[in-house]
Amino acid sequence: MMWLIVNLLAFLAVTAYAIRLFWKAVSHRYVYMKLGQPVDFRQQGKERLGEFMAEIFGQKKLLKDKKSGIMHFVIFYGFIILQFGALDLIVKGLRGGASVSFPGYAVFGLLQEITVFSILVAMGYAVYRRYVENLPRLKKGWKPSIVVFFIFGLMLSVLLSLAFERLWLGSHTSAAYTPISSAIAAAFEGLSGQTAAVLFYVCWWLHLLILLAFLVYVPQSKHFHILTAPINIWFRRKEPVGRLKKLDLEDEEAESFGVGKIEDFTQKQMLDFYACVECGRCTNVCPASNTGKTLSPMHLIVKLRDHLTEKGTAVTSKSPWVPEYAFSAAGAHSMAAAEPGVRWETEGITDIRPTLAWQQNAWKVREKPAEEAELIGDVMTEDEIWSCTTCRNCEDQCPVGNEHVDKIIDLRRHLVLMQGSMPHEGQRAMQNIERQGNPWGLSRSDRVKWTGEIDGIAVPTVKENPDFEYLFFVGSMGSYDLRSRKISRAFVRLLHEAGVSFAILGNEEKNSGDTPRRLGNEMLFQQLCAENIAVFEKYGVKKIVTACPHTYNTLKNEYPDFGLEGVEVLHHTELLDRLIRSGKLTPRHAVNERITYHDSCYLGRYNNVYEQPRNVLRAIPGVELVEMERTRENGMCCGAGGGMMWMEETSGKRVNLARTEQALETNPTVISSACPFCLTMMEDGTKMKEAEDRVKARDIAEILEQSVFGESHIQPANDAIGVGGS
Repeated sequence: MMWLIVNLLAFLAVTAYAIRLFWKAVSHRYVYMKLGQPVDFRQQGKERLGEFMAEIFGQKKLLKDKKSGIMHFVIFYGFIILQFGALDLIVKGLRGGASVSFPGYAVFGLLQEITVFSILVAMGYAVYRRYVENLPRLKKGWKPSIVVFFIFGLMLSVLLSLAFERLWLGSHTSAAYTPISSAIAAAFEGLSGQTAAVLFYVCWWLHLLILLAFLVYVPQSKHFHILTAPINIWFRRKEPVGRLKKLDLEDEEAESFGVGKIEDFTQKQMLDFYACVECGRCTNVCPASNTGKTLSPMHLIVKLRDHLTEKGTAVTSKSPWVPEYAFSAAGAHSMAAAEPGVRWETEGITDIRPTLAWQQNAWKVREKPAEEAELIGDVMTEDEIWSCTTCRNCEDQCPVGNEHVDKIIDLRRHLVLMQGSMPHEGQRAMQNIERQGNPWGLSRSDRVKWTGEIDGIAVPTVKENPDFEYLFFVGSMGSYDLRSRKISRAFVRLLHEAGVSFAILGNEEKNSGDTPRRLGNEMLFQQLCAENIAVFEKYGVKKIVTACPHTYNTLKNEYPDFGLEGVEVLHHTELLDRLIRSGKLTPRHAVNERITYHDSCYLGRYNNVYEQPRNVLRAIPGVELVEMERTRENGMCCGAGGGMMWMEETSGKRVNLARTEQALETNPTVISSACPFCLTMMEDGTKMKEAEDRVKARDIAEILEQSVFGESHIQPANDAIGVGGS
């Protein structure tokens, strides 16, 4: 019939136009990404199938938040199932109501209706979470919620189409297989077949137009993640998460180091920008955001994305908004949609809550063309860049595999290496490490003085015990800090008791370089790294153990990039766990304490060492181990990482105070840690809360020492020199 031909031609025209607009929006963003530094995506994507399947089809990251995860799980699989229903519906409309029947078609129809109902329930819960439960991390307003209207419209148009089809064709399918559409049809039972046919096609076209509008809208909004997230997860870096990118400082052709303009980011980092869901999970767990600092990991990504879109538009003359009459004025979830010559940026407004200080943003206009805007200053502020503790909780929570820390470090590298800009306290620490090999500037020759006499136990150097099995890399904290020296002594006593052959470098040891690297001073890091590796090779080091997770991560994950090969690196809790399990160490004396364990970010999230410290505590008689609400993968940072140990917090609440309050909620008698930075922060926190008399901060090695030797055998430390705290 003629009307079917007209309908078909209209369908083809509208669909082709929508696909053209979709392709234009996607291709223009691809052109913007090509402005970035090239990446070998062929190498990036190898050996990823298992991880990819777990995160995309298993929704592994989303299910970290059970309620939200289940909601997204239903929507994700619901839309996969409904694609077959959409094809069936389109065929019906093009064939005048005739479907492609196949065995089990009635069951297929039932599955479609169950799926539609499930998605409607899931979307109802999404609305409830955003506007009734009022989760702070979720944006409010019509733009963030437009997808809700799209999905509700799609689902209702499906059900109405099926209902009017039933009235039009007088379907004999049992209502048991079409419960919802049959109920709707019953409400319109008096309609004539011709009227029902007209209403069917009204709903059919409504469904098609919403579907195609959604297709065009997706790449111009945060929902671009539907396409980019799977690609982003597939091409996520293979290197250990604790390894930063090596800079070739000898490259004479390099115009700059670090990231000073948006084009300095790699194409993979730019893919992160377009994969962002704007779900706020990263900001929700960020210690800086939680304590009122200017940094919000989500807004970091969003601002970089929008600046890339702005600058990409200016450089390529390809508009990101299609059709422009619909999107250019107001934009789609983007500050990049401003009028030509006008850019937008954020000013942080901190919304302090009892348990969450979360970063909201107000947008303000500045008269500056996108191509002239400074990445550091106009887009990102230095306060934001220096607020990060590099804890990686943002990355661990991100459902689309975005990596935030490397971008912040790249910005810091540019500030330090190209502009010579760093907070004063950080500069002082860098100068001290350059001059004396430690952040306090104490004499290099004093590095070994912590040893003294430990119950008559000598601490041999590599020269005194050349056949050592383990090199104990003490680190600057364990060598100089008064409090951390007690950890070093406790660990030495335990090694001696277990009969482990070990040695230290003594005054030949230098700072590992973790602090300079996280603060952006790649040049100093590479110098320290080369000098330490030369010493390791000189003495034939094959195994290293350290009590500092920052040193542990640097030696284990970053030194191999600079030539360290064939060396096993252990954290002291890993070795202590081995020694207890092998029977070489036996906790004998009861330690009657209620202990909560604080996970170090660089031990846990960076290196997946969660159980070994807890195994040691469980092996000690009398210990009652209690967990904080935020623990293991979701443990909160103490505030000392990323070089923040050496800098003052100038805004909001102190991070270590917030974490100490979380620990005190468990009513412990001891807060345990496995990191000298964390121990210092927790101990300072108990003093700030005036709880130091009833709650002690102890390293795992100290608690085990008490159990192995008995409290009466532990000698107080008598240090001649040293420093305390941060």
